[in-house]
Amino acid sequence: MTDAPVIERIPGDLMIWVLIVSELAVFGAGLLVFLAIRLGDPTGFAAAQDQLHRVSAGINTVVLVTSGWLAARAVRSAEDGLRAPARRWLGLAGALGVVFLILKGVEYGDALDKGIGFETHVFFSFYWMLTLFHAAHVLAGIIILALVAVHVRPDHVEAGAQFWHMVDLVWVVLFPIIYLLR
Repeated sequence: MTDAPVIERIPGDLMIWVLIVSELAVFGAGLLVFLAIRLGDPTGFAAAQDQLHRVSAGINTVVLVTSGWLAARAVRSAEDGLRAPARRWLGLAGALGVVFLILKGVEYGDALDKGIGFETHVFFSFYWMLTLFHAAHVLAGIIILALVAVHVRPDHVEAGAQFWHMVDLVWVVLFPIIYLLR
């Protein structure tokens, strides 16, 4: 056991943790408001929810969790000084991020074809806001993974993977609340 302060024992850089905690707070606040409003119209929320692609969202959950595992493999490879494998794991994790965005794009296109927008129902206001905000984070995460793959350094790969795990975590919470919770 070490006598170092807790802040010095946290893996990674403090600033990435500040970013992650602040992003989790934003998503958490949005989900709490969503859940609070849902209490006032459970039937309307359920009817709106029935128009979503649950299977596609479930597949996307597997895609992101798998990509998180690949990012963790990249961290291990970078720590072991294995740059080529780290780049490969990062590339695969980023590629699965692209798969996620493609599946979301198909879902968004279908919703738009059905005339579902922000104004359709308050459920969809939150659906669009939360999932688009998450998709923006997926895109940012893909860029981060690509950047840290250019010059593999263990601390950079770790920070990129930490951000990517935050993106995974947010989806693992969004998925059941938006798509499954009745």
